[in-house]
Amino acid sequence: MSKLITENLRLQYGTKIIADKLNISFDKPEIVSIIGPNGSGKSTLLKSLGRLLMPTEGAVYLDGNDLQRMDRKTIARVISVMPQSVHAPGDMTVRDLVTYGRLPYQGVFSKLSEDDVQAIDTALDATEMTTLQYNRLSALSGGERQRAWLSMAIAKEPQILLLDEPTTYLDIHHQLDLMELVVHLYQTRHIIVIMVMHDLNHAARYSHRLIAVKNGKIVADGSVRDVFRQDVLEPLYGIRAVVTEVHDDQESYLACFPYAAV
Repeated sequence: MSKLITENLRLQYGTKIIADKLNISFDKPEIVSIIGPNGSGKSTLLKSLGRLLMPTEGAVYLDGNDLQRMDRKTIARVISVMPQSVHAPGDMTVRDLVTYGRLPYQGVFSKLSEDDVQAIDTALDATEMTTLQYNRLSALSGGERQRAWLSMAIAKEPQILLLDEPTTYLDIHHQLDLMELVVHLYQTRHIIVIMVMHDLNHAARYSHRLIAVKNGKIVADGSVRDVFRQDVLEPLYGIRAVVTEVHDDQESYLACFPYAAV
């Protein structure tokens, strides 16, 4: 299993420092959610983990190698990124989109190999998109499009999957559906999943670990029960909230109910 580590990471846009002195380790299969208020540096951090943003100080290391010095194809075979906003031609089919996930394994003029075809078929099956694989993207619902993009991301057969607010723009049914799919991928593929999450209750229910970020600093990093607490969440978001445990027939999980801004 690959390891992703940041050391004294500084991230900035122009002269504005977004995050500074970040030291984080992702070294085992688990689902990690990065939480925090808007503008706290969550998505910026995720971009740096996927080599979409170059740090101005410090480094991100993949298996001991500086991410910025590694070959892009080598990285793409290990790390797969699904950004918050993704676009593709509407007349492209689902299968065509997923096929792009195999580019890191191909040469300039090479054709799809048997391994490529199997990986594409497996990704479509894992996301329950097989029956829609020849549909155009423009004909899909929002939830189906998200699953199509997730299919492309996992067709790379990554060891690390980065998701930037994957439930954005989805209704509650499709949000829950997508989160259950993420859990299924973790369970069957034993990968590291790192997500930026806006919905606190989704983060608490579907993650093993939470990283709370505010003003570019890590204010808490640990298990859900260690981080998803009133004394952490209230100052993190500037709110008053109740954190309680919700039970159903099969499981129990923590939930946050904000009731006032501070």
